[in-house]
Amino acid sequence: MFSQIRHVRAAAQRVASSNVQKQAVRSLGTAKSFHLNSPKNNSETYFDFTDENYERANRILKKYPNNYRQAAMIPLLDLAQRQHGGWLPLAAMEKVAQICNVAPVRVYEVASFYTMFNRTPVGKYFLQVCGTTPCMICGSEEIMQTISGHLGIKNGETTKDGLFTLLEVECLGACANAPMVQINDDYFECLNKETTIELLELAKQDKLPEMGKWGSLPMNGQVSCEGPLGKTSLFGAPQPPTVDPERFKAGEVDPASVKTHMAY
Repeated sequence: MFSQIRHVRAAAQRVASSNVQKQAVRSLGTAKSFHLNSPKNNSETYFDFTDENYERANRILKKYPNNYRQAAMIPLLDLAQRQHGGWLPLAAMEKVAQICNVAPVRVYEVASFYTMFNRTPVGKYFLQVCGTTPCMICGSEEIMQTISGHLGIKNGETTKDGLFTLLEVECLGACANAPMVQINDDYFECLNKETTIELLELAKQDKLPEMGKWGSLPMNGQVSCEGPLGKTSLFGAPQPPTVDPERFKAGEVDPASVKTHMAY
């Protein structure tokens, strides 16, 4: 009898362990949702903002009333990531928690949810290839194969020299100019095999072309997503709403009046 009980307990423990392992990676995510210690990222590693970035952080915080400091969490995480070479160590997330006056777990939740934040090191040039339906139909699989073959890395890998990281991602919102790749902050669109290799070679020389007039660069010579007739609408710049620059002068704001203060 006791032998049977031990066998049942052992089987239950194996099932429980198996379930934990399966749930360890967040559903529909490409990164693990939990922290793994490494020599470059553990509870003993150090991070602090530079003096210049502390000035930027203070300018960010001034956009929000004192009782809404946590609203600055995402831009502060972005600032920390840019300072730290494109990824967020544990110490950087804890520094942001300290500045926002929140528990560190609140920052962990945000950093592990949004795919714009990288919690493991990435290359100097982070290549994110859109693989969603419009880009796939227009040839994104060939773009992935071209990059993989040219650099000798697969999806999710980084080159040995630390120059490139390749990742297939979901829609980046440039469907009209598919297929496309986001390299760090910049969108390179209307790609084919030849222009993709051209971009990679230019990146190796730190000579990526500048963005076009509208903030992206179609590699086929067109301007933004304009058709053969050029621009046909939206000739004037829209006027933004008027916002009182002294709206947070008192330091705090009544939550009931937020929409008024934000000019909604």
